[in-house]
Amino acid sequence: MSQNLIPATILTGFLGSGKTTLLKRVLGEAHGQKIAVIENEFGQENIDNDILAIDTEEQIIQMNNGCVCCTIREDLRSTLSDLAAKRRKGELQFDRVVIETTGLADPGPVAQTFFMDDEIAESYLLDSILTLVDAKHAEGQLDTRQEARRQVGFADQIFISKADLVAQGEVDALVHRLKHMNPRAAQRTVHFGEVPIAEVFDLKGFNLSAKLDIDPEFLDADGHEHHDHDHEHGEHCDHPHHHAHDDDVKSFVFRSERAFDPAKLEDFLGAIVQVYGPKMLRYKGVLFMKGSERKVVFQGVHQLMGSDLGPKWVPGEKKVSKMVFIGIDLPRDVLLQGLEQCLV
Repeated sequence: MSQNLIPATILTGFLGSGKTTLLKRVLGEAHGQKIAVIENEFGQENIDNDILAIDTEEQIIQMNNGCVCCTIREDLRSTLSDLAAKRRKGELQFDRVVIETTGLADPGPVAQTFFMDDEIAESYLLDSILTLVDAKHAEGQLDTRQEARRQVGFADQIFISKADLVAQGEVDALVHRLKHMNPRAAQRTVHFGEVPIAEVFDLKGFNLSAKLDIDPEFLDADGHEHHDHDHEHGEHCDHPHHHAHDDDVKSFVFRSERAFDPAKLEDFLGAIVQVYGPKMLRYKGVLFMKGSERKVVFQGVHQLMGSDLGPKWVPGEKKVSKMVFIGIDLPRDVLLQGLEQCLV
């Protein structure tokens, strides 16, 4: 994998959750990075008026702080491809891309773009999916809108905004609920979009292949895991609001110290994504494969999967496979038993 891939961040969240505030802050902060922002244009909350130097018909606009902004009028793939080409030719300078999806969008197809197309995969690295959740309206949105629950399921990092507008107990209940839906996304309460830039970029939340110390909680969840699979995020479930919500977006973890048979695993995962792909939001893992002295890292969005060789197992290191699946009403038992049968 080449080192000069352009990191991409997908910013998602419900209408009014503060995505635009966060973007303005990120673009306005003097962090010395040039950012290309891609907006899905049918959002009501466009960033233009405040920070764009010029208003033009041109799809790609240079901003007054040197950042670039473009509105998608066609598909994302061609926009990303144009940006990368202009960057290679030296016509545009930018260090990273942020894609802001509209409030009701499913981030799945946006994330899939980075797996689906070789040209995009050779230019860009999906760094992470950030989801903004509005504390004031979250309960109602999560109860009534599957899109909101899906956005939580896709997240690598969740920012909770407007927490100052509700009681602390409500924030705690929300944190607990989100943790059930997606235990591997870090959560952070933010105030009016004031997030240190280091917490927004280079989270390497999505890509596991570079190093495996990227996502330590994901890889060493031993402390939290009792095989009571409904509580993979911790034991403190004597929560007053517990089980008030049985959300359809859930997650579970598979782990084993026995090696996988590569052919069996490939067949099984292939079959599973054929059947359940639309309901599989995010899944990833570090695998102990028979016959390989290196870790295999794999991940996917819906029916698209990618895998890569990771670092070597260090002598004395305990070899263990660990996978996490986040999806909508996934048949946990079918998956866990099927994976069990792929072990050597």
